[in-house]
Amino acid sequence: MAEYVIRECSDQVCRARYPAPATDRAGERCPWCGNPAPPVHTLAAPGESIAPAGATVPFAALLDNVRSLFNVGSIFRSADGACLEHLYLCGFTPTPANRKLAKTALGADTAVAWSHHRNAVELAHGLVAVGAHLWALETTADATSLFAAGPPPPPLVLVAGNEVTGIDPDLLSLCEKFVAVPMFGRKRSLNVATAFGIAATVLRQQMKVTPHAVPHVSMENT
Repeated sequence: MAEYVIRECSDQVCRARYPAPATDRAGERCPWCGNPAPPVHTLAAPGESIAPAGATVPFAALLDNVRSLFNVGSIFRSADGACLEHLYLCGFTPTPANRKLAKTALGADTAVAWSHHRNAVELAHGLVAVGAHLWALETTADATSLFAAGPPPPPLVLVAGNEVTGIDPDLLSLCEKFVAVPMFGRKRSLNVATAFGIAATVLRQQMKVTPHAVPHVSMENT
């Protein structure tokens, strides 16, 4: 991974500070005023974290028609951070085959296993049939606060839906529990990627680490 430096503008009025690749000649001049910006710090290239042995957790997620490339890329990063085993990308949810997704995923798209499925409801039926427990991340009237939901049963598949319409009603009917991030302001919900990151982290913390794998249904591109 490329080495970065922190640069500071030499203009005493501007004084902008920003990170830039060490080998990027364009970054040598301040993007605000154009004056030289010498490096003041060198940043070591971040290394990859290594999960402890046996850290596989019975945890996956299903994304039902999540449209935004940026949201899905962010979800890949959260999925990697929470050590999810698989992302089921359904409907028109973009996949890592789209290069723009990688800009947000920052490599997590190569760290988390994924598959694409045209019909989320058919996939969910298959997952339930092999013993998966589906929990919906949705702001329904009977949703439980994520922080009061208790430890999820393994193997768990967290379901998230479209940014505007939410989770397909037939898919929602297959979910055992509805959980939501509690809101204290005027808005009813968070961005799907933000909510997913919170939910994945909280649920992962509540799960025991075991070598048990989430059942995988091979229905790719169906």
